[in-house]
Amino acid sequence: MTIAEMLQQSLILTVLGMCVVFSFLVIMIGCMHALRACVHGLGLDKEEKKADAPVPASTVDQKAIVAAIATALHEKN
Repeated sequence: MTIAEMLQQSLILTVLGMCVVFSFLVIMIGCMHALRACVHGLGLDKEEKKADAPVPASTVDQKAIVAAIATALHEKN
């Protein structure tokens, strides 16, 4: 086998490998779009409201915050 034949064979294998990878990526993208359509169709993409939402700091008593910080500092020392 000559150098030219080996280069030709390696070029064919390279192109074939790239085509396999490209076709897999196209199939994977198609599956992802189909999954997105199924999830959207079933309504599973809606976020439910959480009942345990944190209370904003502005509505919490400031004295309670100060007491909590003081307790944490006291426990650390």
